[in-house]
Amino acid sequence: MSEVRISPLQPPLPTAPGEHRLWTQASGACPGLAIARAAAAHPGPLLVVAEGVRAAAQLSEQLRFFGAAEGLQVLDFPDWETLPYDVFSPLPELISQRLATLHELRRLQRGVLVVPVATLLGRIVPPSYLDAHSLMLDLGQRLDIEPFRLKLDHAGYQCVSQVMTHGEYAVRGALIDLFPMGADQPFRIDLFDDEIDTIRTFDPETQRSAGKVEQVRLLPAREFPLDEAAISQFRRAWRVRFEGDPQRSVIYREISDGNAPGGIEYYLPLFFTETATLFDYLPSDLLVIQPASARDEAEAFMAQVAERYEQRRHDIQRPLLKPDELYLDADALAAMLKDYARVSYQAGSAAQRPKGIAQVHDLANRRLPPLGLQ
Repeated sequence: MSEVRISPLQPPLPTAPGEHRLWTQASGACPGLAIARAAAAHPGPLLVVAEGVRAAAQLSEQLRFFGAAEGLQVLDFPDWETLPYDVFSPLPELISQRLATLHELRRLQRGVLVVPVATLLGRIVPPSYLDAHSLMLDLGQRLDIEPFRLKLDHAGYQCVSQVMTHGEYAVRGALIDLFPMGADQPFRIDLFDDEIDTIRTFDPETQRSAGKVEQVRLLPAREFPLDEAAISQFRRAWRVRFEGDPQRSVIYREISDGNAPGGIEYYLPLFFTETATLFDYLPSDLLVIQPASARDEAEAFMAQVAERYEQRRHDIQRPLLKPDELYLDADALAAMLKDYARVSYQAGSAAQRPKGIAQVHDLANRRLPPLGLQ
């Protein structure tokens, strides 16, 4: 089959769920331009899969540039940036961005979500967790400090003397300083009796108050709960999955004491009766755009997961969950994708196209008009 040469300013899109097309000669910034134009033409949101963390950052930058004139909303769902089964937890800033993105996805009607392949494979918190642990604070709202502190503790926030980073709060009389997950800056809530009188942003370095706001969105501080019910769920699930005395494990002991040890994210399924994937946050009219190498990338990542599992699973202090409890494999991902309208893209020609794709379109149009002259 010969390729049809078209323009990345008007890339052809699938017209039905399950239809799969291929864009060839998509190199340099060409995928970013074509995806931005696809987002403008498609009536629903786009899931853009990138080969890795660096490729995701580059695509996001391109999409924000090419989609700026039309106000294209670009969301990133970042990777934890830890190795599988690592003993370190992700940076709070990454958790903050992930939670903020999940919150935004619940109401996303148009726009683009960019995610690396390996990150898309990960099992994540169910939507019900965000619903149960998110709230809004408004001017004039009644707020009892002690019940609110307890709610912050249950949502994973840490009480400190001075708020500096995401997931922290401080109480000084009728003042509450709070740095919500997903927020760009912390907030200072001033109470008059038991009512929110003012809400201001403040600089965490100087602690000086700044502009007033009307409302604060509060997301949980972690991607897992750590209240009494969650700890009980974790302990029950642990005893089902792992043999022997659970007290021999530092992970079990720390969670039992209400602490979150490093690397606890790799035990996330123990906190829930059922985990979710990003697809649980996305609508059915989704258009998926992915590199033609996506399956190869997924298989390579899962091989790395399996290798690290075999290296570390005999540690009685940190017994490991099996890979299939933490990740989708390449086949499971393919099964989830097959019902969506999809586009794959590659730098090469149709001679190297993946099997099963009949509709092939060459983006290497030599006669493109200058950018902006459409």
